Amino acid sequence: MMPAATIKADSTPLYDPCLLQGLDWTQNTVTFSPAISPADPGEGLVLRPLCPADINRGFLKVLSQLTETGIVSPEQFIKTFERMKNSGDYYVTVVEDTKLQEIVATATLVIEHKFTHSCAKRGRIEDVVVSGECRGKQLGKLLMSTLTLLSKRLNCYKITLECLPKNVAFYTKFGYSVSEENYMSQRFFN
Repeated sequence: MMPAATIKADSTPLYDPCLLQGLDWTQNTVTFSPAISPADPGEGLVLRPLCPADINRGFLKVLSQLTETGIVSPEQFIKTFERMKNSGDYYVTVVEDTKLQEIVATATLVIEHKFTHSCAKRGRIEDVVVSGECRGKQLGKLLMSTLTLLSKRLNCYKITLECLPKNVAFYTKFGYSVSEENYMSQRFFN
């Protein structure tokens, strides 16, 4: 297996960065103090789509602060990135510290195509995590606001997420509410 540092990963974005630039930030329902936005996430920070080179910028290290990432070879990373890009339904968004050239936060919006609601789309937020060193800088709020507005821009009829009970208060700030539906799962491996 080739080490991550030797992979020739490029900076092709997973999705069109213009989608982030074109968000109507006036529709954001959460306040930021100090003020930040997708265009100005803070000094030395950039909010952008994931790119293949992020395997060398600690993307998996940040993601592993949320859940098990396992061993991911550079080839696996690139192959999965290409599948996501080709589908056009994955919006993995990252915050990069440009001084350190490291990913410090990430969240994913997945678009699900439905036959219901006149063949509408449903958005699903997944894998929201901010690096331990960067918590308290409003980056989780920024990612949630951004992906919520992005799902609206992509004409999703609704957006959902799953979270632990201790995180419910955080997500209600963005207009999310606890559903009466039960979340159920069956794991085949960790």
